[in-house]
Amino acid sequence: MYTPKFNQVSDRAVLLEAMRTYSFAILFGPAPALRATHLPLLVKDDGEHGTLLGHFARANSHWSELAGREALVVFPGPHSYVSPSLYTEPLSVPTWNYIAIHAYGTLSLIEEESAKTELVEGLIHVHDPAYLDRWRTMPEGYRRSMLAGIMGFRIPISRIEGKFKLSQNRNAEERRNVLAAQAADGDHQRELARWMERLMGG
Repeated sequence: MYTPKFNQVSDRAVLLEAMRTYSFAILFGPAPALRATHLPLLVKDDGEHGTLLGHFARANSHWSELAGREALVVFPGPHSYVSPSLYTEPLSVPTWNYIAIHAYGTLSLIEEESAKTELVEGLIHVHDPAYLDRWRTMPEGYRRSMLAGIMGFRIPISRIEGKFKLSQNRNAEERRNVLAAQAADGDHQRELARWMERLMGG
């Protein structure tokens, strides 16, 4: 990923937090044809850069093509158009601010029913904790049939790239203008404004 030095974020805690916040990711990897799969992931604070866990539908053959091979997982964060009208320099052009994280690692399969149960319950706990008791009290045969329809995986992150393009290359007045405009706009813009305030002090 092309990342100018002023847009690079390497703080492990910040990257893990951002991946958890924007955890619906896109998984790419070598295959007979270029393919991508969109998946919700669990982000664990394990290993040097963290570990990713998720599952494919078993009918999606992408899992068999990626098993034991390096994968790229892209976490797209919030993004927003930035108007040059917010800049004090008249010779300025439009741009786009955004957050993106690229994580690389070798994918291994999770096939054991108990491990897939733990994975599924981990995802439920993150996204719908009130449903967890209901899931656990469903008939065992139903739960086992649901688990049989998925293929779990684990990716220990071996390399990670964080790009937080937040107008870091603009002067203080221009950054304040961008921050104010984004804080007053939609969900993506307000998210970017919060990251600007946190990482750059506004």
